[in-house]
Amino acid sequence: MRKMRRTTREMDASFALEVLGKAPYVTLSMTRPDGTPYAVPLSLAQADEQTFYFHCAQEGEKLDCIAHHPIVCLSAVSRCKPTIGPKDNSFTLEFRSAIAMGRAEIVEDETEKVEALRLICQRFLPHHMETFDDAIKQSLSHTAVVRITLTEPPVGKRKEYDEQGEEKSSLNKKSQ
Repeated sequence: MRKMRRTTREMDASFALEVLGKAPYVTLSMTRPDGTPYAVPLSLAQADEQTFYFHCAQEGEKLDCIAHHPIVCLSAVSRCKPTIGPKDNSFTLEFRSAIAMGRAEIVEDETEKVEALRLICQRFLPHHMETFDDAIKQSLSHTAVVRITLTEPPVGKRKEYDEQGEEKSSLNKKSQ
């Protein structure tokens, strides 16, 4: 991954995983078979520190991209807040963000597919899990599930101000 210019804003992998896990959606960037970029915001669920899942139709541009070139990039922003710089009155933005590189694969194993869908439902509709089994019976046969396995540690970045108006530096600096 490229070196970050503003290293004082760089955050470690655990921070990045937290952003990826809390963001309401994550943008998945892929490469089309013709070499052009394709990016789409998705609702992902995280299984562990390396594994994410999303679901989609069993055919379409996402699956075409993955079949041609399975290396993908995830990006997410959370706590995004336009603000006025406390020291210089500049127009700026406070944020938390993350980027991760991974390999996408269509899940073929039915047990893993159901568990991935369960993770997605638990993340986005936890109060409706009593209908999960019925929903699976109705939709499993025409739903694709994609697993993204991170191929390197994710990187986080943040810009936030403390109570004195100073920009916070990295809490989780990487060891040098």
